[in-house]
Amino acid sequence: MKLLLDSTRCQGYGLCQEPAPGLIDLDEWGYAQVRETEVPRGGEEAATAAVDACPNAALRLVK
Repeated sequence: MKLLLDSTRCQGYGLCQEPAPGLIDLDEWGYAQVRETEVPRGGEEAATAAVDACPNAALRLVK
């Protein structure tokens, strides 16, 4: 499973990082940065929560 970020949609709310701090970092302006696109085993729930938390649908999961 891959966690993909469309950086053109990210508005820097930072809501995605709360449920998935091991998968997503925030830059100095609060914009999301995916650490690695491959979601590690056991990280699927956090990745799904991050996708659901994004108000602008900037994140998506691909199998």
